[in-house]
Amino acid sequence: MARLSDIIEEFIKDMFNNSNNNDELQIGRNELANHFSCAPSQINYVLTTRFTMDKGYYIESKRGGGGYIIIKKVEINCNKNLLDIIIERIGDSITYNAGAQIIEGLFEEEIITERETIILKAVINDRTLNTMMENKNKLRADILKALMLVIFNTPKFVINR
Repeated sequence: MARLSDIIEEFIKDMFNNSNNNDELQIGRNELANHFSCAPSQINYVLTTRFTMDKGYYIESKRGGGGYIIIKKVEINCNKNLLDIIIERIGDSITYNAGAQIIEGLFEEEIITERETIILKAVINDRTLNTMMENKNKLRADILKALMLVIFNTPKFVINR
Protein backbone atom coordinates (compact mmCIF):
# COMPACT_ATOMS: atom_id res chain seq x y z
CA MET A 1 0.00 0.00 0.00
CA ALA A 2 1.32 3.44 -0.91
CA ARG A 3 2.29 5.82 1.85
CA LEU A 4 0.27 8.99 2.29
CA SER A 5 3.27 11.08 1.19
CA ASP A 6 3.42 9.16 -2.10
CA ILE A 7 -0.32 9.62 -2.63
CA ILE A 8 -0.14 13.37 -1.96
CA GLU A 9 2.85 13.71 -4.30
CA GLU A 10 1.04 11.91 -7.11
CA PHE A 11 -2.10 13.99 -6.49
CA ILE A 12 -0.13 17.24 -6.84
CA LYS A 13 1.65 15.98 -9.97
CA ASP A 14 -1.74 15.04 -11.45
CA MET A 15 -2.97 18.55 -10.65
CA PHE A 16 -0.02 19.91 -12.65
CA ASN A 17 -0.77 17.61 -15.57
CA ASN A 18 -4.46 18.50 -15.58
CA SER A 19 -4.09 22.26 -15.17
CA ASN A 20 -4.14 24.82 -17.97
CA ASN A 21 -0.81 26.19 -16.77
CA ASN A 22 1.73 23.34 -16.63
CA ASP A 23 4.40 25.65 -15.20
CA GLU A 24 2.66 26.86 -12.04
CA LEU A 25 0.15 25.48 -9.57
CA GLN A 26 -1.55 27.30 -6.72
CA ILE A 27 -2.91 25.19 -3.88
CA GLY A 28 -4.35 25.81 -0.46
CA ARG A 29 -2.32 23.90 2.10
CA ASN A 30 -5.18 23.60 4.57
CA GLU A 31 -7.65 22.57 1.86
CA LEU A 32 -5.25 19.89 0.66
CA ALA A 33 -4.72 18.69 4.24
CA ASN A 34 -8.50 18.49 4.70
CA HIS A 35 -8.82 16.56 1.44
CA PHE A 36 -6.37 13.92 2.71
CA SER A 37 -7.50 14.10 6.36
CA CYS A 38 -3.98 14.87 7.51
CA ALA A 39 -2.15 17.65 9.31
CA PRO A 40 -0.94 20.61 7.22
CA SER A 41 2.58 19.65 8.31
CA GLN A 42 2.21 16.47 6.22
CA ILE A 43 1.62 18.66 3.16
CA ASN A 44 4.69 20.72 4.10
CA TYR A 45 6.73 17.51 4.38
CA VAL A 46 5.71 16.40 0.89
CA LEU A 47 6.44 19.82 -0.57
CA THR A 48 9.88 20.14 1.05
CA THR A 49 11.01 16.60 0.20
CA ARG A 50 9.31 15.83 -3.11
CA PHE A 51 9.10 19.21 -4.84
CA THR A 52 12.65 20.49 -4.50
CA MET A 53 14.91 22.50 -6.79
CA ASP A 54 16.84 19.30 -7.49
CA LYS A 55 13.66 17.90 -8.96
CA GLY A 56 12.83 21.04 -10.92
CA TYR A 57 10.37 22.77 -8.60
CA TYR A 58 10.31 26.07 -6.73
CA ILE A 59 7.88 26.64 -3.84
CA GLU A 60 6.46 29.99 -2.75
CA SER A 61 4.35 30.27 0.37
CA LYS A 62 1.84 33.09 0.65
CA ARG A 63 0.27 34.02 3.96
CA GLY A 64 -2.93 35.90 4.56
CA GLY A 65 -6.26 35.60 2.79
CA GLY A 66 -6.43 31.94 3.79
CA GLY A 67 -2.85 31.31 2.72
CA TYR A 68 -1.79 29.30 -0.28
CA ILE A 69 1.26 27.73 -1.83
CA ILE A 70 2.52 28.25 -5.36
CA ILE A 71 4.52 25.43 -6.89
CA LYS A 72 6.48 26.43 -9.97
CA LYS A 73 8.07 24.01 -12.38
CA VAL A 74 11.50 25.33 -13.22
CA GLU A 75 12.40 24.81 -16.84
CA ILE A 76 16.13 24.81 -17.27
CA ASN A 77 16.99 25.28 -20.91
CA CYS A 78 20.71 24.74 -20.66
CA ASN A 79 22.38 21.65 -19.20
CA LYS A 80 25.16 23.86 -17.88
CA ASN A 81 22.68 25.77 -15.72
CA LEU A 82 21.28 22.52 -14.37
CA LEU A 83 24.77 21.20 -13.77
CA ASP A 84 25.68 24.36 -11.85
CA ILE A 85 22.55 24.06 -9.71
CA ILE A 86 23.27 20.41 -8.93
CA ILE A 87 26.96 21.03 -8.14
CA GLU A 88 25.93 23.86 -5.81
CA ARG A 89 23.33 21.60 -4.16
CA ILE A 90 25.91 18.86 -3.61
CA GLY A 91 28.32 21.28 -1.97
CA ASP A 92 31.38 20.04 -0.10
CA SER A 93 29.53 17.31 1.77
CA ILE A 94 26.28 15.43 1.16
CA THR A 95 24.36 12.61 2.82
CA TYR A 96 23.22 9.52 0.96
CA ASN A 97 19.56 10.58 1.12
CA ALA A 98 20.25 14.04 -0.33
CA GLY A 99 22.41 12.51 -3.08
CA ALA A 100 19.73 9.92 -3.87
CA GLN A 101 17.16 12.74 -4.20
CA ILE A 102 19.34 14.44 -6.81
CA ILE A 103 19.72 11.17 -8.70
CA GLU A 104 15.95 10.51 -8.55
CA GLY A 105 15.32 14.00 -9.90
CA LEU A 106 17.59 13.30 -12.87
CA PHE A 107 15.71 10.07 -13.52
CA GLU A 108 12.30 11.76 -13.28
CA GLU A 109 13.45 14.36 -15.82
CA GLU A 110 14.70 11.52 -18.06
CA ILE A 111 18.27 12.78 -17.97
CA ILE A 112 19.43 9.34 -16.78
CA THR A 113 17.95 5.87 -17.19
CA GLU A 114 16.57 3.60 -14.49
CA ARG A 115 19.71 1.45 -14.78
CA GLU A 116 21.96 4.50 -14.35
CA THR A 117 19.87 5.54 -11.34
CA ILE A 118 20.49 2.18 -9.66
CA ILE A 119 24.20 2.27 -10.47
CA LEU A 120 24.65 5.84 -9.19
CA LYS A 121 22.84 5.06 -5.95
CA ALA A 122 25.06 2.01 -5.44
CA VAL A 123 28.19 4.11 -5.98
CA ILE A 124 27.25 6.64 -3.27
CA ASN A 125 25.81 4.09 -0.80
CA ASP A 126 27.26 4.05 2.74
CA ARG A 127 28.34 0.40 2.37
CA THR A 128 30.23 1.23 -0.79
CA LEU A 129 31.93 4.17 0.90
CA ASN A 130 32.78 2.15 4.03
CA THR A 131 30.79 3.41 7.01
CA MET A 132 33.93 3.54 9.17
CA MET A 133 35.32 6.30 6.99
CA GLU A 134 35.33 9.66 8.77
CA ASN A 135 34.75 11.89 5.74
CA LYS A 136 32.32 9.72 3.75
CA ASN A 137 29.93 12.63 3.07
CA LYS A 138 32.81 14.66 1.60
CA LEU A 139 33.92 11.69 -0.50
CA ARG A 140 30.30 11.15 -1.60
CA ALA A 141 30.09 14.83 -2.67
CA ASP A 142 33.33 14.55 -4.66
CA ILE A 143 32.13 11.36 -6.37
CA LEU A 144 28.72 12.86 -7.18
CA LYS A 145 30.28 16.00 -8.65
CA ALA A 146 32.56 13.91 -10.85
CA LEU A 147 29.62 11.77 -11.98
CA MET A 148 27.53 14.86 -12.79
CA LEU A 149 30.34 16.28 -14.92
CA VAL A 150 30.49 13.04 -16.88
CA ILE A 151 26.69 12.83 -17.26
CA PHE A 152 26.35 16.41 -18.48
CA ASN A 153 29.39 16.37 -20.74
CA THR A 154 28.82 13.04 -22.49
CA PRO A 155 26.64 13.11 -25.59
CA LYS A 156 23.70 10.72 -25.60
CA PHE A 157 24.17 7.78 -27.89
CA VAL A 158 22.12 4.79 -28.99
CA ILE A 159 23.40 1.25 -28.81
CA ASN A 160 22.18 -0.90 -31.68
CA ARG A 161 21.48 -4.41 -30.55
